[in-house]
Amino acid sequence: MIVPTLAVLAALLAAAPAAARTLVFCSEGNPESLNPQLVTTTTGMDATWPLYNTLVEFAPGSTTIRPALAESWTISPDGRDYVFRLREGVAFHRSARFRPTRPLTADDVVFSIERQWKPDHPFHPVSGGTYSYFNDLGLPGLLVAVEALDPRTVRLRLREPDATFLANLAVALGGILSAEYAAALRAAGAMERIDREPIGTGPFSFAGFQPDVGLRYRAFPDYWGGRQPVDTLVFSITPNAAVRLAKLKAGECHLMPFPNPSDLAGIAADPTLMLLREEELNIGYLSLNTSKPPFDDVRVRRAVTLAIDKEAIVAGVYGAGGTPARTPIPPNLWAYDPAIRDEPLDRAAAVRLLAEAGFPEGFEAELWYPPISRAYSPDGRRIAELIQADLARIGIRLRLVTQEWSAYRATMLAGLPQMALFGWTADNADPDNFLGVLLGCGAARPGGSNIARWCDPAFDALVTEARGIADQERRAALYARALRRFKAEAPWVPIAHSATFVAARREVTGYRMDPLGRHLFRDVSLRDPP
Repeated sequence: MIVPTLAVLAALLAAAPAAARTLVFCSEGNPESLNPQLVTTTTGMDATWPLYNTLVEFAPGSTTIRPALAESWTISPDGRDYVFRLREGVAFHRSARFRPTRPLTADDVVFSIERQWKPDHPFHPVSGGTYSYFNDLGLPGLLVAVEALDPRTVRLRLREPDATFLANLAVALGGILSAEYAAALRAAGAMERIDREPIGTGPFSFAGFQPDVGLRYRAFPDYWGGRQPVDTLVFSITPNAAVRLAKLKAGECHLMPFPNPSDLAGIAADPTLMLLREEELNIGYLSLNTSKPPFDDVRVRRAVTLAIDKEAIVAGVYGAGGTPARTPIPPNLWAYDPAIRDEPLDRAAAVRLLAEAGFPEGFEAELWYPPISRAYSPDGRRIAELIQADLARIGIRLRLVTQEWSAYRATMLAGLPQMALFGWTADNADPDNFLGVLLGCGAARPGGSNIARWCDPAFDALVTEARGIADQERRAALYARALRRFKAEAPWVPIAHSATFVAARREVTGYRMDPLGRHLFRDVSLRDPP
C-alpha cells in the first residue's frame, strides 16, 4: 500500500529538525546488511559507505588509493608486511545504547579483520558469518598475522606477496568497526546488534532503517574529515526506475541511480535535472552452472554462446550506454585484450553441438533474471526475454524466474540456478576483482561469487600467478592466457559492459560519479532555493 509506505518514510524524515538540510537518494533496493563485512552488492555497499571508513580508500571519482583511517603506511621489501600508522583522535559514532570512551586504535583494526578471518573469533558466526567477499578474495589463506604494535600502529603480515592486497583493503569489507562497541554488546548478550545498529567512524551515523521504505543517517559532528554540509541523508528505497524518476521530478528525492535507458534523453532535456554519466568498470553476464546438467557439458555451453545475439540485446536494452562484452574484463581496464574476439552468431553450429551432446531436440531449463535495474542490467526481464527467444530457435525452451533482490542474490551465491543473469561492478581497478573473485576456484565454493561453479585448474593457476606479480605487463600477459581459457570453456556468456548514469536535481552540488559504481555522499550539498 502506498499510503503506509509514504507515512513511514515521512516519519524517517520528520526525525530531523524543521530547519535541517536533508539530502534524499532514491535507492534501488534494500541492503542485505548494514555491516560492510557482510555485503557483496553495490546496493549494500552504498548503504554502508556513509557509516564506515577503511584504512586506505579510493579517492571519490577515481581509482587512486589515498590515506583514510591510516595516515601513512609502509610495505616491506619482500612485499609481505604492511604497517599502517593510524590517524590520531578519530572518533566513533555514539547512539542511545553506546557511548565510546576512546578514539580509534589498532585494536579496532585487529577486531575488524580477525572477525572475518578467524572461525573461532566470538563475532565470526554472528549474523550468519559467511564473509563471502573476504573469502572470495582469498584473504583467509593470505593473512598470517594482524598485530597491534602500539595504539596507533598495526601490522598485517601476508603469507606471500600479493599485488591486489592494498586495493582490497579499500573495498567495503575493509570498513573498521569498534572493538569497544563489540565488547559492550557481548557483555550485554546482544552481539547481533553490531550489524543492525552500526557504529562506525564515517561522515554519517545511523539513525534508522525500515526495509522497503528507507534508511536515515545523521551528519556526524565529530567526523575526522569535517562536518557534512547536509544534516540528514535519506535513502528512499524505490526499486522501480520509473517511480524513482517521478519522485526526482516531484522533488521527493535529489538523486536517483539507474534510470531507464529510454528516459535518458528526457532527463537531459529537463531544465530542473542533470544527467551524469561515468564509464564504469562492470560486466553483465549469463552464467551457465557447470555443476548442473546439461551445462556440465562444454558443447552445450558453447551452443548457448553461439546462439545469443548480444548486439541485439545491447541495442534493445542498454542503448547508447552499452558495449557488447567479449570477456569479463571491461574495455577501460588495463588487462583488456582487444585481440580476443567473439565467434560470430551461428545457430546452425549451435544446433549441431547440441545434437553431439545428446540433445537433438533441445531441452528445457530455467533462466533466472534480476528483479531490479543495475548499470550492467538495466532491464533484467527484457534481457531474459530476448535470450529466451534466441535459444528457442535452437530448441532450448526456457522458463523465466526471479525473486526479490535480497533473496535473488542469496540464490545466486548458493549456486542453485542452471542459468542466471547476474553482473558485477568492480570494487577496485584490479583485473583480479573480475577474474579471481568471479571465476576463481576459491570463489566456486557454496556461498562464493563464482555462481557458474566453474573451477578450471589451468585458469586458476594463471590468475593466482598474476596476483603475486607487481609488474603490470607480465600480469596482463597471464590474464590474456586465462581469458582464452575462459573463452574455450564458456562458463558464461558475457553480455555487456555499460556506462552508468545518475539523474540529479539542479540544486545538488558536490556529487561525483564513480568508476567503481559507488554512490558516495561525503561533501555533497544542496544549493539554497532562488
